[in-house]
Amino acid sequence: MGHGCVRRAGAAPVICGLLLAALSACGGAAAQHGSDGASGAAGGRGGPSPSAAPPTGVPGVGDRLQRRIPAVSRQVVAVYGDGKDSADATVVLYVRRGPVWARVRSWQGHNGKKGWTTEHRAGDNRSPVGVFTLTDAGGVLADPGTRLPYTRSASFAAPRWWARSHWHDFDYVIAIDYNRVKGAPPDDPTRPEGERKGGGIWLHMDHGSGTSACVSLSRAAMEHLLRTLDPDRHPVVVMGDRDALKA
Repeated sequence: MGHGCVRRAGAAPVICGLLLAALSACGGAAAQHGSDGASGAAGGRGGPSPSAAPPTGVPGVGDRLQRRIPAVSRQVVAVYGDGKDSADATVVLYVRRGPVWARVRSWQGHNGKKGWTTEHRAGDNRSPVGVFTLTDAGGVLADPGTRLPYTRSASFAAPRWWARSHWHDFDYVIAIDYNRVKGAPPDDPTRPEGERKGGGIWLHMDHGSGTSACVSLSRAAMEHLLRTLDPDRHPVVVMGDRDALKA
């Protein structure tokens, strides 16, 4: 496969040659790849205007973050970190059915190797706590049938000087809208809030341990999310350690 990128008409130009600059945080063998990541539905700040929480609420998520889930959202990927300093997490897909958030699927996964933070900074090896939209996807492999805009490019591939266990981390990725331009490919290097706040935090394939800030899942889980998430249902990710999510 060549290094050309595929994008929808009208999308921002793809800057394939800047992948290593864009992917400066997730992954984590020797150097950091994939990136780390505050624009989005909401992090500790910013994002769309808060809206009233549905009557039942997403399980395990307190009022503060619940209110940051847009009223139009009908799909939530909830990432429940085991602890503030833990790299282990449980990822659950919920869909809104009337006033109820129904649990659809769940998987084991990983987050930042040093855990979680409400004040993410580039290189801190912690995933940001917050609510963020999910608008764009891509990877080394062909589109598996997602409704999200999908950019396929060999430039997503992890460097071969990384440990072999990391080589397939970015076969599939879904961009978490933290400090990025929505509608751009996941590897777009633009950081609206500055480089210090990091960028390029993704959902991507798991290598069996913590990342530099991303959330990693099995290939089967990524394929399921890619085929299920629907822009018309305004999917978001709600992520953090369990105590932070409940606060």
